[in-house]
Amino acid sequence: MKKLLVPFCLTLIIFIGSAGVSESADFQKGYTAYKSGDYATALREWTPLAKQGHAKSQYNLGVMYEKGNGVLQDYKTAMKWYRLAAKQGYARAQSNLGFMYEKGKGVPQNDKTAAKWYKLAAKQGNAPAQYNLGVMYTNGQGVPQDDKTAVKWYKLSAKQGYARAQYNLGLMYAMGTGVIKDYVYAHMWWNIAASSGDKNATKSRDIVAKRMTPSQLETAKKLARECVRKKYKEC
Repeated sequence: MKKLLVPFCLTLIIFIGSAGVSESADFQKGYTAYKSGDYATALREWTPLAKQGHAKSQYNLGVMYEKGNGVLQDYKTAMKWYRLAAKQGYARAQSNLGFMYEKGKGVPQNDKTAAKWYKLAAKQGNAPAQYNLGVMYTNGQGVPQDDKTAVKWYKLSAKQGYARAQYNLGLMYAMGTGVIKDYVYAHMWWNIAASSGDKNATKSRDIVAKRMTPSQLETAKKLARECVRKKYKEC
């Protein structure tokens, strides 16, 4: 079975959250505007908050400049806002900052710095960062190559319902990389990822199914159902 890891992922989702009463109203106004495509109003509402040190607004401005929504796409400006939010411990910004360093967007490419920011976000439970950190350990990018550690981060991400991590975890079980080779668990994780619409997982699940006994298939399907039912606890 060919080893194919799903690539790195960047989170480009605008965040809505709570703040102070006045801040919250301005932040919400910006969020409502952004969702309706009124990027000018979102920019007008979030920029003052970001300049005052509001981490969520800083992160959201980073996303806008990263995507070029309502502003000229500018990776350096996106980096500026991501960095400010990340230094306040904001996990989503830390994750995106890691991605920007990993890909060399707005900064010189640097795997070690990427891994540093991914790890900070991953330790806070950020699923994309956990997944990306797993990929870095798999490939030995910016960190020593370590399949067991990769599996650790894939599991943490997968148990949050992150399909890309579920796919890679299935692959690790199928290949016996970092874990004992087990087609039952490979099928289970690919089946779960496939239910989220992951086409690679669907193909891989169907391939590995041909190598399994009817009893193994029944067990794998039961495990997948139980895993989802229990919201990934005891998977």
